[in-house]
Order: sequence, then C-alpha cells, then structure tokens
Amino acid sequence: VQLQASGGGLVQPGGSLRLSCAASRGTVSRYNMGWFRQAPGKEREFVAAIRWDSGTYYTNSVKGRFTCSRSNARNTVYLQMNSLEPEDTAVYYCAATSRVGNTYVPNEYHYWGQGTLVTVSS
Repeated sequence: VQLQASGGGLVQPGGSLRLSCAASRGTVSRYNMGWFRQAPGKEREFVAAIRWDSGTYYTNSVKGRFTCSRSNARNTVYLQMNSLEPEDTAVYYCAATSRVGNTYVPNEYHYWGQGTLVTVSS
C-alpha cells in the first residue's frame, strides 16, 4: 500500500487541523493505520491509530483532543486535531501495519507516507 499524508500547516494555539492519509494500491480497512510524529531533535513517537475493526487508541497526551477516523469509500484515514498546543508541533506521518493488535512501535509498521508539517505557534 502507498500512503500520502496531507493537511499540515501553521495554526495558533487552541486551533484545529485535520490531517488526511490517502491510500493507493491497498485498502486501509485491511490494515491498522497509525499516526506518528517527530519533533526536531526527538524520536518518532506514536500519536493515534485505528485498527482494521475500527477501534481507535491514542497516546495519553492527545486523548480527548485528537480523533482518528477512516473513510472506506475514500480509502483515507484522518486525524482531527483540536485544542492544539505548541508541544504538538512536529512532522506527522501516517503508517500501515498488518499486525492485529494495538501497535505503538514505529518499526512494527510496514508502510509509511511522507510527513506533513504541523506548526502550532502564535
């Protein structure tokens, strides 16, 4: 599967953005689809994911602010980000894995899209 992430940009603290991850040569509903982010000088970290069975899971710092969803018709996964904070500034990546359970580790994801930059600043 090939993944294309989009939707990043500059937003003020407290604002919202929606990231999209469009898939081709594969069906998103057959994978666990994850979102990761990497801030300058830091390691890539798990943010959120939606499993093939539509269950979602999140890292603690984004619970209640971010929502991961999927459109089977559009073969696209979304990350709705609300109440953004400067600490959310990073390059965001979408990824896909064939693993069945909740998967948090980057090297357990087999397919990656290019990153999209999210900057939260006043």
